[in-house]
Amino acid sequence: MPDWTIEDHYQKDGFVCGIDEAGRGPWVGPVVAGAVVFLTREINPEILQNINDSKKLSASKREKLYDLLLAEAQAGKLTYGVGEASAAEIDEINILQATFLAMRRAAEKLQVKPVMALIDGNRVPSRFICSTSCYIGGDGRSYSIAAASILAKVYRDRLMKELAVKYPGYGFDNNAGYGTKEHQEGIAKYGITPEHRRSYKPIRHFLGLP
Repeated sequence: MPDWTIEDHYQKDGFVCGIDEAGRGPWVGPVVAGAVVFLTREINPEILQNINDSKKLSASKREKLYDLLLAEAQAGKLTYGVGEASAAEIDEINILQATFLAMRRAAEKLQVKPVMALIDGNRVPSRFICSTSCYIGGDGRSYSIAAASILAKVYRDRLMKELAVKYPGYGFDNNAGYGTKEHQEGIAKYGITPEHRRSYKPIRHFLGLP
């Protein structure tokens, strides 16, 4: 379970930010990043007791934690940012660079400038607003990264529900844009939408491209 250990290592120098992304694997829609700085340790105990890697939480628990985190932001206990990189940007610069772009956009929306960004994974973006350090499995180790993970995941899931209304028949509200059977059947019946990532091999295959 996450705790404050990693934050404590850097906190003496200033604010510490947690960053995580959602949506690198799907065939459609943007990649989304969340950035979170806890401004105090006096955080709602329900958050600290339940927060974790978003993939290990049920959708209903993620939604509840998302709302609790936003309430803490309203109370001035944390600041957060959410950044996106579109499917077109993913196609133009590749998914890794688009993920880094979404991370930079998320961090730039914070109300404070952190001295350190803790990033889930094993790669860190260049030209960032502050120093960076990466942590494999960081969303299961750091409260800040776990919070960023939840914000990014729920925000993106809500975007995909909107796309499901705009483009019915692909099951985006259920599959979040991943290549499920329902999604593939939707492509076979209705074709590729403007939100599909044309640089991804399965989409290129459907378009008859090498």
